[in-house]
Amino acid sequence: MARHAFTRELRLLTPAHFKNVFDNPVRAASPHLTLLAKPNELGHPRLGLAVPKKALKRAVWRNRVKRVAREAFRLKQHNLPNVDIVVIAKKGIGDVPNDELFELLDRLWRTLSRRCNDSA
Repeated sequence: MARHAFTRELRLLTPAHFKNVFDNPVRAASPHLTLLAKPNELGHPRLGLAVPKKALKRAVWRNRVKRVAREAFRLKQHNLPNVDIVVIAKKGIGDVPNDELFELLDRLWRTLSRRCNDSA
């Protein structure tokens, strides 16, 4: 059985990493989330999260969305191309239950993978 961890190497850590993704990204969006991606040369995908206070006022609510996004990424990382991904939460995300959020992220991962493969 393969181990799927979410180690430091799988995270976007610096503002420069985020800025690189924001410059001319591949997009996948829904009413609650936007995913931006840009190919990298590392041999594995990386994840960055942007859950603004404007979308969710309480830290508990923001942390729930981040936790679900990290777990969904951890489970699907082996199916993703070598890209840097930034997940941006929008208003109304707090009303989406965890199971629907997992399904939404799964659908967006697939869309993003397809679009990244098409653009490559």
